[in-house]
Amino acid sequence: MMDSIFVEYLSRFFEYTVFVYGTTLLVFYALLAILSFLNIRLFLKKESYTDYSVIVASPLAPGISVIAPAFNESITIVQNVRSLLTLDYPNYEIIIINDGSTDDTLEKLVNEFNLVKVDYAYDVKIKSKPVRGVYKSLNDAYTKLVVVDKENGKSKADASNAGINVCSKPYFVCTDVDCILHEHTLQKLIKPVMEEDEFRVIAVGATLRLSNSCEFDQGVITKIRAPRPLLARFQEMEYIRAFVLGKMGWSYINAVPNVSGGLGLFDKDVAIRAGGYDPASFGEDMELMLRMNRYTAENKIKSAVKYIPLTLCWTEGPSTLKIFMRQRTRWGRGLIQLMVTHRKLFFNSTYGRVGMLTYPYNFFFELLAPVIEFIGIIYYIIIAYLDQVNWPYAIILLVFVYTYSVMISTLAVLWDQLTFQYYKSWGDVIRICAMVFVEMLLYHPLIVIFALRGYYFYLTNRKHSWGNMQRQGFKKAEGSDNKPATAS
Repeated sequence: MMDSIFVEYLSRFFEYTVFVYGTTLLVFYALLAILSFLNIRLFLKKESYTDYSVIVASPLAPGISVIAPAFNESITIVQNVRSLLTLDYPNYEIIIINDGSTDDTLEKLVNEFNLVKVDYAYDVKIKSKPVRGVYKSLNDAYTKLVVVDKENGKSKADASNAGINVCSKPYFVCTDVDCILHEHTLQKLIKPVMEEDEFRVIAVGATLRLSNSCEFDQGVITKIRAPRPLLARFQEMEYIRAFVLGKMGWSYINAVPNVSGGLGLFDKDVAIRAGGYDPASFGEDMELMLRMNRYTAENKIKSAVKYIPLTLCWTEGPSTLKIFMRQRTRWGRGLIQLMVTHRKLFFNSTYGRVGMLTYPYNFFFELLAPVIEFIGIIYYIIIAYLDQVNWPYAIILLVFVYTYSVMISTLAVLWDQLTFQYYKSWGDVIRICAMVFVEMLLYHPLIVIFALRGYYFYLTNRKHSWGNMQRQGFKKAEGSDNKPATAS
């Protein structure tokens, strides 16, 4: 009798807890959607009277160093560097860090861009593995290019720190070597820095999309298409929702949780004073953002992190389930690692919105979500076996959650398309929207499983290094007369 009562109370406690948790999460999603709408409207209003030619022509435009770490990236390295060389900005440099590649990445760079090793005063502001040499080109066309060859540091963070030590500009953009940037990227990213008077803008991010199935010519994107492979198409939908709806909403209230490692502009001085990237971190992008926010809060600096809704970066997504699993396992491991490392922020008013809102949100609705979902599935399997499921209630709840998820995701995709029209064919839009209807059955369970795998690896101290992502390379344009794709 007592066991039966205990089970009943436990069941009610679990159901009520999950109900409150789920309802709170849905409310957060609704609020983020509203805030995102307001922020994008504000952005478009400012864009309508912005003359970017003034920024390009201005001698006051802040200098920017573009940092791109590379490890065994032989397939895409030349195209990536050529893409970076097309950036339209008056004062920038490109820094490629060859992080001890075991393939011919460095050899390809040396041959393609006529590089030679030069004497360079390497100033160690942030610790990293030793630098073996710095290369510059004998060709005047590539004066902006600097290649750093260093010992492998087993992480993108270590390579990025070496790049920060080399860069000579007050701001740096960190990107991945498999990314293709829009030619106006630096203009767009520096604008929030130049127009902000009240706050010191310490970081700026923008939307990422997948380059899978897009076409390129000499490192420039010529045709934007929705990914054809199913796995990549799911990721495209997820990216649009996360950036356009999520991060734009957080940006409106100055509580951005992180700036993507694929593309982000950072204040170099603040990044250095905060200690740079943590080589031991598996989520180095979010970890750096927390470090920088902690530094500004502890030093009473009024800071801001901005996001813009333009797609400025195309990155190659994992093409196989195995590579995708490794990526998401690393992300899950990085999340639990930084939650533990920066636990001091948890509901700590000293750190403002980051401590009172951003960190708690990430803890409850990012870190715990896979755990709660997994426990919930096990729970429902058990009570179904015991024939204690209230099926009418369970079906109504499932339909509601499914419908809400479809609505939010579809809204993000259509909102992005109607506003910026990156896809020239509505067939591409339909392909992305179709993923929304099967996400809960095919894609989301993988996200949960791989996140839990990352948590397990962290708790068991499993060894890991940033390995070869096995790039497929970029698809070349069918004709040389294709024009570069434009950003709004």
